[in-house]
Amino acid sequence: MAARSIASLTISFGLVSIPVKLYSATQSSSGVSFNLLHKTCGSRLKQQYLCIKEGVVVERADMVKGYEFAKDQYVTFTPEELEDLEEKGTKTVEIAEFLPTAAVDPIYYDKAYYLAPDKGGAKPYALLAESMRRTGRCALGRWAARGKQYIVQVRPVEEGLIMQQLLYADEVRPVSEIEISPGEVREPEMQLAIQLIEQISTHAFHPEAYQDEVRKRIEAAVEKKVEGQEITETAAAEPAAGAQVIDLMEALRASLAKAPAPAAAAAERKPPKRAERAKGSAPSSQKGSATKS
Repeated sequence: MAARSIASLTISFGLVSIPVKLYSATQSSSGVSFNLLHKTCGSRLKQQYLCIKEGVVVERADMVKGYEFAKDQYVTFTPEELEDLEEKGTKTVEIAEFLPTAAVDPIYYDKAYYLAPDKGGAKPYALLAESMRRTGRCALGRWAARGKQYIVQVRPVEEGLIMQQLLYADEVRPVSEIEISPGEVREPEMQLAIQLIEQISTHAFHPEAYQDEVRKRIEAAVEKKVEGQEITETAAAEPAAGAQVIDLMEALRASLAKAPAPAAAAAERKPPKRAERAKGSAPSSQKGSATKS
């Protein structure tokens, strides 16, 4: 099924304007969602808001948004005031600077989008993508949407361009906030560690080789219940205790002996073949979206 564009934008590159179509690069299918039901009758539950002072249910029409500037003290805003504070969407990504792609730490990565040339944009799109590939650079710019202003990175890939929404500096915690105790490493230990890394290294990332086993188990259990089967509870295997390493050299040598050879490691990480799996459809009454409380 062909992807559907979610928006049309213009990439501003100096005096060059590139019309593009925006596509979501990810999809929310990593988890299985459940609804909250009344245990006695199986009916869906409705979320309600309770006033903690008066103990009464408050309808949405009687709600107002407030910001807590001190303990239990709020300033309130009307919907009109909040709307006036929102960023007005311009449907334009203005490139502010170019820098080496590796200069942007992936810790700043947020949501990703694919960019494709829109009508009349094929040539300038190809020019921007290829020029960034040859220079090894990406572009940083700003994008206003949904009332907010985002900093974005536009980077080239073999097939085209990706627009990566980035986090702001104050949204990323510095590593200095955590405590990392210093450790003395001897050269023989370093050499064995490097040998172990080389032994189980591959040259390409195959995301298909990694599966969400928890989701698989939940989906299998859901199918069994839909078919009227009982689920037999089994004792979960206890995770191996984190043993204290007494001799680091011995642990490294044992790891090297246990690790597969480079060729075998590469073969194990090749993408698995797609297995055709017939999935039964649950009755519409059993289907639900995200869990609601």
